[in-house]
Amino acid sequence: MSTAEESNPSSDAAAVLDVIFAQKKALRSKIRRDLKSMDPTQRSQEDEAIQNAILKAPWFKDCKRLCAYICCSALREVDTSKILAQVLQTQSKDQKKLYVPRVEDKNRNMRMLNISSTEDLIANSMNILEPGLTDAEGNEREDVLLANEPVDLFLLPGLGFDKAGRRIGRGGGYYDTFLTKYQDLAKARNWKQPLKIALSYSVQIVDAIPVTPDDVLVDALITPSGVIPISQAAREFCL
Repeated sequence: MSTAEESNPSSDAAAVLDVIFAQKKALRSKIRRDLKSMDPTQRSQEDEAIQNAILKAPWFKDCKRLCAYICCSALREVDTSKILAQVLQTQSKDQKKLYVPRVEDKNRNMRMLNISSTEDLIANSMNILEPGLTDAEGNEREDVLLANEPVDLFLLPGLGFDKAGRRIGRGGGYYDTFLTKYQDLAKARNWKQPLKIALSYSVQIVDAIPVTPDDVLVDALITPSGVIPISQAAREFCL
């Protein structure tokens, strides 16, 4: 066989990725249509059921430091306002510390900064609420990647999920990049890895999601029907 006829591994890998990206694009379109067609009453009921399941969970009550997203209604994300309100209202009593996302640029760079009140949030150019870089006194907010203590829990958004823990986002790669950084940090500091919990409407759960090596799996899903533990860590927490 001539050199020209021999298989090129890098070319083969690129072709496989192209197929996966095409599958993801089609899946995103389908899930967006399903989310758009959700009845508002059903959406509200599912928001309530998901948030109540989290608030009642022992692993949520016991966590001391967590990262959680701020829901955006335009993106049709599962509501987190009830969860965040409870954390912020009771943080002095429960000693919970909350970090929320701030997108830095268009190159997958995202930070998780500590807030103590909803007044710490401002709308970005896409009208999504994010923490400002400094507090009311002008002090820099604590970055979770620079904190001296580990995070117990991540509450994650996504566009779609399957019951094997695979997650598909909106294509920016921000969460996968950030989670990889945090997992590497936890490993380097010999910290216990945080529990990665995704919040999902019923229409967001699909049979299978195509993944690439850069995609980070979640440990469990919270659905309107309850908790779906996936990893061994989640099964231990959710017993």
